[in-house]
Amino acid sequence: MIQRRRGRNTAARASKGILFVATMVVLLQSSSTAQNNAAYESDSPPETSSAMLAPRTSEPIKTYHDGSIRDISAIGKRDIGCNHALGSRYSLQAQIDRGRAYAHEVEASSALVADSVITDYVNRIGQNLATNSDAQVRLTIKIIDTADVNAFSLPGGFIFVDSGLILAADNEAELAGVISHEIAHVAACHAVQEMAREQLTNVASMPLIFRVALRSITRNTIYGKPSRRFESEADFLGLEYLYKAGYDPQAISSFLEKVKTVERQRPGRVKAFESHHEITDRIEKSRREIDTLLPPAQEYKVDTSEFQEIKRRLSELKHSHNAGEDHGGDGPTLTGTRATAAF
Repeated sequence: MIQRRRGRNTAARASKGILFVATMVVLLQSSSTAQNNAAYESDSPPETSSAMLAPRTSEPIKTYHDGSIRDISAIGKRDIGCNHALGSRYSLQAQIDRGRAYAHEVEASSALVADSVITDYVNRIGQNLATNSDAQVRLTIKIIDTADVNAFSLPGGFIFVDSGLILAADNEAELAGVISHEIAHVAACHAVQEMAREQLTNVASMPLIFRVALRSITRNTIYGKPSRRFESEADFLGLEYLYKAGYDPQAISSFLEKVKTVERQRPGRVKAFESHHEITDRIEKSRREIDTLLPPAQEYKVDTSEFQEIKRRLSELKHSHNAGEDHGGDGPTLTGTRATAAF
């Protein structure tokens, strides 16, 4: 009887030891990334409603020259997530290989716009933004033929934009704002951070009681709601990239306003947000960051005649495709069906 109790006590101590070590590994791997992702939030002004926002000043409240996520002058030379902690668990080549495999799956199950004039134009915008970003990989942007208003990115620089989003944008700056947001996800290696986190918290071999305890600890004290945190960081970085490329950074908040209207009128058409409250929070935060971080420029690039021509061409292409389906004529080269993701 004494030997059995000793055996049980030894097993219990061993299980507790396993739980402690696993928890510490997750904490240590995540602390650096969490600090970097929260860096821009610590200096943010108090929460205010849109009606209380201060008018734009001639200079930002504070400028940074420390190589941090808020240092605009260091864009392209900053480590914002790919070279430390969870982001460093996958090499850039591994990210490209994985992203290419995912992209093939999307392309196999999605209808793609194949018009080279449209795709080349969107890719030029993307490459210009990438040049003014922290991205370390070359972008590949493709357009999914759907009325949905959405966009998403994959590891390694593969980005997909819905044709419905292009048609919903009023100007080139709004389209560029969405693309800059997706580039931010790529530049900060958000996807592979999520993948690494899932690997670290995959403790299926542990006894059930310890699996539940560890997942509760990591969810509530370390990660919270990581998707929202990454979305917030992508909004922030996207503003910087858009501004550095010469576009009006207000285009991001103006497009989010449009998204809110579209979702109100056609529920379910926009799959990017959980609620109107979430959209409003992102709009208000973007406006605060513009007012407190980005010096006003003498002029911004807002729209081009080429963008309006691309919208017209895309609209005609979609109309031609629909007519071809209805009357048996030949439509544009499209493949597969719709894929689901989130902007």
